[in-house]
Amino acid sequence: MPVKLSSVPPSLSAVESVSLSLSTLQPLIEPKQKDSTDGEKAVNTKQIQQVKKLRQGALAVFGSTFLTIFLSEMGDKTQVATLLMSAESQSPWLVFAGASSALVATSLLGCLLGRWLANRVSPQMLKTAAGVSLLFIAVQLLWEITHY
Repeated sequence: MPVKLSSVPPSLSAVESVSLSLSTLQPLIEPKQKDSTDGEKAVNTKQIQQVKKLRQGALAVFGSTFLTIFLSEMGDKTQVATLLMSAESQSPWLVFAGASSALVATSLLGCLLGRWLANRVSPQMLKTAAGVSLLFIAVQLLWEITHY
């Protein structure tokens, strides 16, 4: 079930951190207000509203992505493998660096492939293909369970 952008909890600490950093960078992001004619003030007000909408949309996308990936990765085989490698190596920071780099690399690959596909295939086709693929994997897993 996909996470809707509006379903991101407002108290999510990562979203609050990004919000704080964006408010710190606010002078760099928002256009400056000038003392000028009413026409220019209306344009500046419209620009400010567009920037605020863009910032809220970016926070929603970031928050929903963080929450979805964080919850889906909890307790999966990657986390268990990282836990075991950290326990065996006695170097938890090196394991963290390696695991983090691997997750960043696979996420980058997924984002680039997703952008490439989005430019070539309709969103409905992508949703259908993803659904069929996941259904195929589920059927394959059930087949393995019942026949071994």
